[in-house]
Amino acid sequence: MKIVGLMSGTSYDGVDVVAAEFTRAGETLRLRPLGHRSLDYDDGLRAEIGKLLPPAATTIEAVCRLDNRLGEVFAEAAAAGVELAGGAVDAVVSPGQTVFHWVEAGRARGTLQLGAPARVAARVGVPVLHDLRSADVAAGGQGAPLVPVFDALLLDPATASRAARGSGGSAPRAALNLGGIANLTVVAPGAPVLGYDVGPANALLDAAARRFLGRPCDLDGARAAAGRVHEGLLDLLLAEPYYAAPAPKSTGKELFHAGYLDAKLAALGEPVAADDVLATLTVLTAATVAAECARHGVTEVVAAGGGVRNPTLMARLVELAADRWRLRTTDELGVPAQAKEAYAFALLGWLSWHGLPGAIPSVTGATRAAVLGSWTPAGPARAAAPPAPPRRLVIEA
Repeated sequence: MKIVGLMSGTSYDGVDVVAAEFTRAGETLRLRPLGHRSLDYDDGLRAEIGKLLPPAATTIEAVCRLDNRLGEVFAEAAAAGVELAGGAVDAVVSPGQTVFHWVEAGRARGTLQLGAPARVAARVGVPVLHDLRSADVAAGGQGAPLVPVFDALLLDPATASRAARGSGGSAPRAALNLGGIANLTVVAPGAPVLGYDVGPANALLDAAARRFLGRPCDLDGARAAAGRVHEGLLDLLLAEPYYAAPAPKSTGKELFHAGYLDAKLAALGEPVAADDVLATLTVLTAATVAAECARHGVTEVVAAGGGVRNPTLMARLVELAADRWRLRTTDELGVPAQAKEAYAFALLGWLSWHGLPGAIPSVTGATRAAVLGSWTPAGPARAAAPPAPPRRLVIEA
C-alpha cells in the first residue's frame, strides 16, 4: 500500500506531508519513505487559528469557515503527497488541526479537529481517514498520544508485540516528540508501553516569541541562548499540577496557551526580560522531560518534532541527561525528525485499513484497543477477520 500521511500539530505553523509504501512480510511491516514536505500556513491562516483557540471565544460561523479553509490547505498537501508517491496512492490520512481537546478531572471527554476531509477526498480521489482520536476517547481513553504504536514497533519489537501483557525485562528506551506539546513514549521488554503528554515544548515558547518578539518563534533558540533562567519564574511554572498528575494524561493549548503564560508572569509580580523568559521556558521543557526520563530509568531517548531544530533546547536536554541517557534523533533510524509524526499517522492509516487497532490502552487508558478514525468517502473492503498485527517495523532506505 501507498499512503499519504498529513500532520499539523499544536504549534499550528503548517502541515507536514509524507508518502510511505508499506509491505507486509510475516510479522514484519516494512515502511519505505517516499519523501516528505512541509507546507507553511500563511500569516492570515495562523492568525485565524489563533483566534479560535482557548482562551478565546468564537462562533459557529468562525468554526465552519476555518474547517473548510483548512480542508483546502490539507487537500493541497494531500495532492503534494500523491506527487511524492509517484502519482498514485491507496489512501490519505488527514487527522486535521486540533482546536480543542476537552479534558476534565484528568479524563478526556471529547476532542475536535478541523479540516473538512471531504475536500481532501474530492481533491485526491481516494479514501481519507480522519477523526482519529474520537474512537479512543469513546473507549474511555485520552485520545492522545497516538504515535506510541509507531514508537513501540520501531524501538522495541519484543515490547511492541506484547504491549498489553508484557514479558522479560531490560533497560527501557524512550521516544520523545517535541512539538507544541512534548510527549514521551517509553518501551521496555516485560512492561506495557507507556506514553503521555509531558507538558509544553514549543507551545509556551512560541507564545512568548509572539508576545515579546512579534515573531512566530524564537528561531534556533537564539534569544533563549542569550537569556538567563529566572529561578522564581521557573519555580512558579514547575508548580503546575499537571506535571504531578499520573498517566495516562494528555494536554494541549487548552492549558498551555498565551493567557497561561501571562497569568504566570503577572503572579510573579516583577518584570522579566524577553530573553530571560525564553531561556526559562526552554529549561522548563528540558527539565520536565528529563525528570520523566529519569523516573523511567531510560538509557536512550530518540527525539523528533520541530523542537529538535532548536539547538538551545537540545543542548539543555543533553546537559540534563548527563551520563544517564543518550539523546539522538529519529534521523539516525531512517525517519526524518520533522516528518516522524506524519509517518506515524500513515502507519495508523495502514492499521485502520486492515481493521487493526491503532491505540494502545496502556498509553491512553482506554478500556479496549480501538480501530481509529472514520473514512471519507467510504471505508475500504475488509476481510471478515483482520490479519494479525505486525510485531516489528523496519524502515527501508
